Amino acid sequence: MIHKLIVIAVEHRRKEAEKLQKVLTEHGCKVKARLGLHEAGDLCSDEGLIILQLIPDEPEGLAFLEDLNALEGVRATFIEL
Repeated sequence: MIHKLIVIAVEHRRKEAEKLQKVLTEHGCKVKARLGLHEAGDLCSDEGLIILQLIPDEPEGLAFLEDLNALEGVRATFIEL
């Protein structure tokens, strides 16, 4: 089985959250699972990491990557395992 993932590094998480969420929602039907990681508690980090598992039959999703990477402070990469 091939696993298709998109890993997203987000700087300025609180500032860019609304724009990022819009892109994630637009491409939401391509996503099987989503995991978001950031420092929480007394120190709420402004940087975060999001890992998306794409549905198995989804093509590489270049448009999805382009939309993510077009956002300021967002870097996304595609991984196939």
